[in-house]
Amino acid sequence: MIVSPCISICKTDPVTGYCYGCARTEEEKKTWKDTNTTNEWKKKNLLDIEKRMNGWQLESFKESYNYKNKNGISLLKKKNNESK
Repeated sequence: MIVSPCISICKTDPVTGYCYGCARTEEEKKTWKDTNTTNEWKKKNLLDIEKRMNGWQLESFKESYNYKNKNGISLLKKKNNESK
């Protein structure tokens, strides 16, 4: 299973239409949720969204996504849980 690239920073840039957290479009988000979406599409989409990012955004995404892959939650959700 390929984990969704959502890192819990869900806000869309009004100019580009990309999410500030994961750099996906609304259509890509819907495609990820579709049970018929192939792993091949998801792998390609992960590469595409990383190409849209650079600098701190890319590094932050990679760190949080890797953490989510290993631990099941994003770093933001971890931080929110710790502050409760």
